[in-house]
Amino acid sequence: MASISMSHIVKKYGDGFPAVNDVSIDVADGEFVILVGPSGCGKSTLLRMIVGLEDITSGDMLIGDRRVNELAPRERNLAMVFQNYALYPHLTVYENIAFPLRLAGAKDDEVDKKVRAAAETLELNEHLERKPSNLSGGQRQRVAMGRAIVRNADAFLFDEPLSNLDAKLRGQMRTEISRLQKRMGITTVYVTHDQIEAMTLGDRVAVLKRGVLQQLATPRELYDNPGNLFVAGFIGSPPMNFLPATVEGTTLKLPFGEVQIPQEKAAKVAGKGLLIAGIRPENFAEASAPHARDVSEANTFEASVDVVEWLGNETYAYIPFEAPPEVEAQLDQLAQETDSEALRTQLVVTLDGSSTVKDGDKIKIWLDGSKVHLFDPETTENLTVDASRAGTVPSLGIVAGESSDGAPAGSV
Repeated sequence: MASISMSHIVKKYGDGFPAVNDVSIDVADGEFVILVGPSGCGKSTLLRMIVGLEDITSGDMLIGDRRVNELAPRERNLAMVFQNYALYPHLTVYENIAFPLRLAGAKDDEVDKKVRAAAETLELNEHLERKPSNLSGGQRQRVAMGRAIVRNADAFLFDEPLSNLDAKLRGQMRTEISRLQKRMGITTVYVTHDQIEAMTLGDRVAVLKRGVLQQLATPRELYDNPGNLFVAGFIGSPPMNFLPATVEGTTLKLPFGEVQIPQEKAAKVAGKGLLIAGIRPENFAEASAPHARDVSEANTFEASVDVVEWLGNETYAYIPFEAPPEVEAQLDQLAQETDSEALRTQLVVTLDGSSTVKDGDKIKIWLDGSKVHLFDPETTENLTVDASRAGTVPSLGIVAGESSDGAPAGSV
């Protein structure tokens, strides 16, 4: 096992377009790091540069203490698992797993020992004599993982390995991959466009946009402290609500009414004019419901519900609003960047599953003002980000473990 260090990595193609642009990420020995972002963000290109399938235009790629920029893939001792499994259809499961060992000239008894150990780990013992065509998608993916395990590689690299599976199998395989990685303690870099995979699997997550690293942080840090509008809109389901807002003193003025926010948040945006407020759906509550928590009247407002979606354990209420042209323009741009449908000017509120709210009802809603994020409509930066709990945000000069002034995080 080994660490992987990417320092100012750039990948430019013949036309000069930077598919990966000045990305620096350090993956510690035994760490599970996710590369996530919409299609075309450069995540798979970056993974292919780690394994050696793409040349590096500039920057340094280190595996352990070795600079590997000029090394061929076979010299890097990395195991890669692809989206399409890449199994040999004419070989049995046993021989597919054994293939890299036979290629390396391993003795038969060593091959048998390692193949059966991998099969035991992946629960493939009863399938060793079957061909890939007789396996399910999840079983084929486990075979591909088994072939990676027997190599004793320094790191695992996964390129969207679950994309071909149905939703139920994806959930099962996520659990299996996570359990396997923790048991083996092997350094892992995993590429996905699915933010649910990113949030549930990774020790840390690197969010990429157009080849540029937006934020590198733990899943909780990304969710609670997004560095900019893109990260805020990409991470979370349902996505964060974005509303036009202004702040006077500690009063946040929204399309539905006024709420109070903490003094420290208000101070960061004093005199900024029009802002975009980012609010997670679960930071609202139905104030008038009998099951509601104790709420402050100062942070409540009434609104008419357009559509209600009941999911059993929770209810989503959709509330339309009007936004200034500059806010609508940013939401349209964000929708394009995140490969999502148009971000409508509507509020999504998560209510308790026992709520009886119906389409067209007027309800009283409470908002937790301490959880509001405030973004600059022009730069899209999160003006209220907590630098000590945001990991690394290159555009804001925030580095994990340091506060915004360069002092250790949490220092006074």
